[in-house]
Amino acid sequence: MIKRWKMKKSLGIYIHIPFCVRKCAYCDFCSFPRAGEHTKGAYAQEISRRIADASREAREYRVDTVYFGGGTPSLMSARDVERMLGEIFRGFDVDGGAEITLECNPATADRAYFEAIRRMGVNRLSMGLQSASDKELKLLGRIHTAEDFIRTFGDARRAGFDNISADLMYGIPEQTQESLKSSIDTLVGLSPEHISAYGLMIEEGTDFYRRRHTLDVADDDEQYEMYMLCTHRLAEAGYKKYEISNFSRDGKRSRHNTRYWLGEEYLGFGVAAHSYFGGRRYGNSRDMEAFLRGEDITEESYVLDSAERLREYVMLRLRLAEGIDTLEYERIAGKGFFEAFPTVRQWISAGLMKQSGEHVSFTDRGFFVSNAILSEMLDFE
Repeated sequence: MIKRWKMKKSLGIYIHIPFCVRKCAYCDFCSFPRAGEHTKGAYAQEISRRIADASREAREYRVDTVYFGGGTPSLMSARDVERMLGEIFRGFDVDGGAEITLECNPATADRAYFEAIRRMGVNRLSMGLQSASDKELKLLGRIHTAEDFIRTFGDARRAGFDNISADLMYGIPEQTQESLKSSIDTLVGLSPEHISAYGLMIEEGTDFYRRRHTLDVADDDEQYEMYMLCTHRLAEAGYKKYEISNFSRDGKRSRHNTRYWLGEEYLGFGVAAHSYFGGRRYGNSRDMEAFLRGEDITEESYVLDSAERLREYVMLRLRLAEGIDTLEYERIAGKGFFEAFPTVRQWISAGLMKQSGEHVSFTDRGFFVSNAILSEMLDFE
C-alpha cells in the first residue's frame, strides 16, 4: 500500500515579552517597567507551560517563524529564552529553516548574550534605533544613545548574526529633515538587512498624549516629506519597500510579519498577545497576575464571516507593495475587483494607486494616505 503524506500547514509563533527598563514617551504597548528577575523567570515558565498545552492542538502544522516581541525581549535572561524556545522545539514540528527573531533594545545586550541566543536557534534580530540624534532619543524617552546602538549592533555582528532589522522613526518632536537624513545615513552605513521606518503616532495613555499640546511635532505635510525622504534615500541605498513601513535587501523581508499581511495562521503567547488559528481570531488581556496564576486571560474571540474575511484580505494585501492580484480577488470574491471597488479608478487617476498587469497597489504617495483610502473603500467607521 502506498502511504499518502499530507503536507503540513504553515504556522507562526509570537511570544510577547512585556518587560522594559522604562516606558518610552510614545509607547502604548503592553509593557511593565523594572520587573524583577523572579517575575521574568515566572513569566518564562508560564509561557513554556502554555506552549506545551497548545502544541497538542497543532500536530498538522509546521512552524516556520518564531518572533519574540515586546517590550524588550533582550531583558530576558538567555536561560529564560532557552526555556521558551526549547519548549517550542519539543512541542512543535519546527522547520529546519525557520526564521526566529528576537527584538533587542540597544544597551540591554552584549556579544556574550547574542552568542548564547544564537546557539539556541535565534537567527534574526530586530533592534530599535529610532534616531541617531541623542537629543531626539532623549525626547522619546529612550534609554540608549546612538553610540550604544552602534556598539550593540557591532556586538551582534561579531556574534555571527547576518540578518538584522533596525527601526527608524520620523515625525519625532523637534526632528528636522536634516536630522532624519543623518539618522538614515548612520543606519545605512551599518548595512542592516532590513529597516522599518515608522511615523510617530501620539496614542492615548502615553506621556506624549498628556503633553500633546506642548509638543513641537511635524504636521501632516512635514510628515509626508519625511516619509518620502525615507522612501527615496533607502531605495538609493538598495532597500526595497515591500510594505508601507518596511524596507529590505533582497531575500531579507520579515517572514513573520509578512504572514500577518498574507492572513496566515499564528499562535500568540503571553499577556496582550493575539492569535489567528483554526479560523478564529482571539486575544489576551493585559492581566499579568492572572496570567502568572495560570488563568485563561482570553478577552476577545471571534470567527470572521465571509464578508469580513474579504475586507480583511483587501486591507492587508494593500499594505504590501505587490498589492492586490485582481485575478485572485475575483476567484475569492466571485466578482471583479474594479466592480467591487469602482473608486479605485479615481485613486489611480489621482496618482495614489497604480495598476501593473493584474496587480493594483498603492503608489509611494498613496501609501502615506492609505488609511484614509482604505476607510473609504471598505466603509470603516
